[in-house]
Amino acid sequence: MSRSDELFARALRVAPGGVHSPVRSFRGVGGSPVFVDSARDASLTDVDGNSYVDFCMSFGPLIHGHSHPAVKAAVVAALDKGWSFGAAEAASLKLAEFIVDRANHVDSIRFVNSGTEAVMSALRLARAATGRDVILKFDGCYHGHTDAMLIRAGSGLAGRAVPDSAGVPAGVTADTLIAPLNDEAALEQIFARRGNEIAATIIEPLPANFGLLPQRRAFLEHLAELCTAHKCLLIFDEVITGFRVAFGGCAEAFGMRPDIVTWGKIIGGGFPVGAIAGRRELMDRFAPNGDVYQAGTLSANPVAMAAGLATLELLTDTDAYERLEELGKRLDAATTGMKEFSLIRRGSLFWLVAAKNAGADVIRSADAIPADATERFARLFGRALAAGVYLPPSAYEIGFLSTAHSPADIGLLARVIADGADAQLA
Repeated sequence: MSRSDELFARALRVAPGGVHSPVRSFRGVGGSPVFVDSARDASLTDVDGNSYVDFCMSFGPLIHGHSHPAVKAAVVAALDKGWSFGAAEAASLKLAEFIVDRANHVDSIRFVNSGTEAVMSALRLARAATGRDVILKFDGCYHGHTDAMLIRAGSGLAGRAVPDSAGVPAGVTADTLIAPLNDEAALEQIFARRGNEIAATIIEPLPANFGLLPQRRAFLEHLAELCTAHKCLLIFDEVITGFRVAFGGCAEAFGMRPDIVTWGKIIGGGFPVGAIAGRRELMDRFAPNGDVYQAGTLSANPVAMAAGLATLELLTDTDAYERLEELGKRLDAATTGMKEFSLIRRGSLFWLVAAKNAGADVIRSADAIPADATERFARLFGRALAAGVYLPPSAYEIGFLSTAHSPADIGLLARVIADGADAQLA
């Protein structure tokens, strides 16, 4: 029995499923989870001494890889001053100024502890600002595990919803509508019926938690127009895409200005963090200025703020985005013509999806994902792990490139995907 197996057996005794977040259990790919002992740059080392090139990168926050010296130095300096104050401090001010001064679509920001918390607070703010209760979300977008967002599309008429988890009250589903992605006609139908009840529409402008489902700019712009016409707010959930596809995320890349944006992951440099940002008149509804209560004992933790600022400074002070795009283009070239999987990539985000034909059309909605995606990805995951490559352990999670990855890492990934046969390595 490996050391990882021993630790997992112990974990099963004291934690549900032996893990503290479901995807870590390897249920979607088979076998027992690898227990990580340490990580540096683009590499993980497990408790049995095996090393892996990491393309999960803590599910996105580590855009500069593990233990980047500049981020580590900022964290150590923050720890030397104290790691939790529960009071106003300068670290969060510096990070807030850094972001607001560079992201032109936001005027004000509030830090919280997770993307889920950011979404929860954004929805409360939208309901208070509009005096309405109904939220519209999209099938295939993930917005954390608050009750109102653990809803999926049901059968029958567009806009009907059912809980996606036990424990979600029926009353919550009544206030959440579901629309299909990439479907203007269905969207117009929902707004025609319920538009005057909708407080906000929330969408991942680049859905990245049910595979990678790139949306057409025309679809997003039409959504924005409908929101304006029906006087409801538009929320961009950029917990994953913020600071990845561009500094200002998809809002910057598409030249759009949502009313509210939620951020997480990169904004904390690998430490627990989330944020709500938006127009000043909306954000001033939050207490203590306004009537929308939101608070958190560990919000704007000074260590997370220092790590986030160091991470974002590296993005703006170096050629990080150019380097990431160069790696992405190498991955494109190395995976062209593969038979078993297609690569969908946007910037430093990529998704390996089972495809019957090489060069398959971009998948833009969850219902277009092949039925055997899980089974086929599980085989790939096992093959990758044996070859020293760590992919996100689910067919529906996406991979992440970092500035710590090398062309050789890209070549290894391509060989694993192709099983040594189909890749033309760069």
